[in-house]
Amino acid sequence: MARKFEQVCEILERNNYDSNKLIPILQQVQEVYRYLPEKILTFISTSLRIPPAKVYGVATFYSHFALEPKGKYVIKVCDGTACHVKNSIPIVEAVFKKLGLSETKRTTDNMLFTLETVSCLGACGLAPVVVVNEDVHSLMNPDKMNKLIDELVKEDQYENATF
Repeated sequence: MARKFEQVCEILERNNYDSNKLIPILQQVQEVYRYLPEKILTFISTSLRIPPAKVYGVATFYSHFALEPKGKYVIKVCDGTACHVKNSIPIVEAVFKKLGLSETKRTTDNMLFTLETVSCLGACGLAPVVVVNEDVHSLMNPDKMNKLIDELVKEDQYENATF
């Protein structure tokens, strides 16, 4: 945790404590924590000498920013028109069932997965589309989604294995 706070201090320093760089600072801090903790927002406000309401306002205005912790793998299921017509909802339901999630619980207890439904990912020709972190997966269906989750679980187990 202290290491992450040091990174926040480095980010502020690298941006010369310039309040005009609030958005890039918040983006960089979010990369460190995978969300924007309230205490860190207050620290940024104090460090940049701008009101906390302004920092919070920016953090809540843009959907890119998250105020709640996210899992290691953020699964974004597109529910734009093309994806919806090509059955994106059964994919969402498959993720809910596989990971024990619901409309109100979007992150697994082990912080491995977070499910988000997004309005449009801009890849209608690949519908239905799922993005996991930065990787795009096209022409998805519930079976492919379940297999992808299994692969991600194995990948995580391999990364955490002690040899």
